[in-house]
Amino acid sequence: MRIPLGIHLGERFTLEETWAAAEIAENHGFDSLWVAEGRLTRDAVSIMALLAERTNTVRIGSGVVNNKSRNAALMAVTFKTLDEIAPGRIVLGIGAWWEPLASRVGTPLSKPVVAMREYVGVLQAFFRNEEVTVDGEFVHMDGVRFDRMYAENVEVDIPIYAGAVGPRMLQLAGETMDGVYLDFLLPVDYLTSARASIDKGLAARADGRTSIDITQAIAVAVDDDDPRSAIDACKAFLTLYLMQQPHIAEHCGVEPELVDRIKQVAGWPATPDDIKRAMVLLPDEAVLRVAAAGTTADVVEKLEEYHEAGVRVPVLNPLGGRKLETIESLARAFH
Repeated sequence: MRIPLGIHLGERFTLEETWAAAEIAENHGFDSLWVAEGRLTRDAVSIMALLAERTNTVRIGSGVVNNKSRNAALMAVTFKTLDEIAPGRIVLGIGAWWEPLASRVGTPLSKPVVAMREYVGVLQAFFRNEEVTVDGEFVHMDGVRFDRMYAENVEVDIPIYAGAVGPRMLQLAGETMDGVYLDFLLPVDYLTSARASIDKGLAARADGRTSIDITQAIAVAVDDDDPRSAIDACKAFLTLYLMQQPHIAEHCGVEPELVDRIKQVAGWPATPDDIKRAMVLLPDEAVLRVAAAGTTADVVEKLEEYHEAGVRVPVLNPLGGRKLETIESLARAFH
């Protein structure tokens, strides 16, 4: 493909649609499949294992798991197991969990960058097949390592990507990790500051590495017969996220007053009808700043902008009622 593409697979996909998307990815030489795990909807690891068994070439990443709900040693052995199913094709995408969910399940966020540094350090030591002893502020390990009895314990090559948005986490990724998996609903010009933060981290690396991989999930919708419906699919998605995570408004160029008006129209949790009433307040310009929507040509142009800004792999997050058709259209366009 002239630009490598990925697919972001979340709960909006049925299992049947998930398998169909994976088949499209394999047939068209996609770079990767990324399985979402955020709210309490689906576990990423179960779906990743099934995808690993059903595919042969595409990389399979978590997009993303968190460093709160699984012990670091268990996370390491889980991804080592996935690598047994799909050797060399597994990517561990990891991020800090988000509030208020983290607090509601008893693991409130505190010093997320410090916690991530400790957690990732333990993962990397496990993957190097080392014995791990750590007495950190958040992570504690006492002489543990991979412990298979009936097969040799060996080093595994599992890249770690940070699900990061803020400058300090991006800097940590540049300093210690293999890549970043940037969130959706971030504009092209966000890449300028993101890359600066990554580069600051790279300058502090101890291993001499001078670059890491940049991937980004991008909200997309294609409808060549009715481009308006594609834009509206992304508009509904943005409206939902502005209510759920209003801090993204800054990146979207949406004024706080508009977010307040949207929240007045649609409460939380919002129903589909609430979203329809609230989304009319959002101008198309705000949507097209952070999403790729419209005709195939419109979306291709936007994805190329992200790629030129530094995103090696734009990861399609298809929205609306034509998710598989959107993937197929873009697969043909970039093949």
